[in-house]
Amino acid sequence: MKIEVKHREGVTIIAPKGKITIGVGDIALREAVHQALEAGAANILVELSQVTTIDSSGIGELVSAYTTVTNRGKKLALLNLPPKVADLLQITQLITVFDIYDDEDEAIKALA
Repeated sequence: MKIEVKHREGVTIIAPKGKITIGVGDIALREAVHQALEAGAANILVELSQVTTIDSSGIGELVSAYTTVTNRGKKLALLNLPPKVADLLQITQLITVFDIYDDEDEAIKALA
């Protein structure tokens, strides 16, 4: 899995591409979030449109990232959920935990 990181209007956008699964994408996602925080990111947007597969470990990592970021007084939101990811978050009732956006401009305004 590859992760692209970009910055826009004070928001760090983390865009994983591929699978967020145990032993592969979950660790990469965790490292990307921690690196963003260490670099001083106050607001993180996880752009998920290029995620092809996510398992329970990947969902757990999203929750962990959210907890880590919010415990530091910062914000984390999700952008462009693929249908499979949206379904999993709905089934697990986690859809109510995250701020979720379908439009990057709207997400940036909300986080900035």
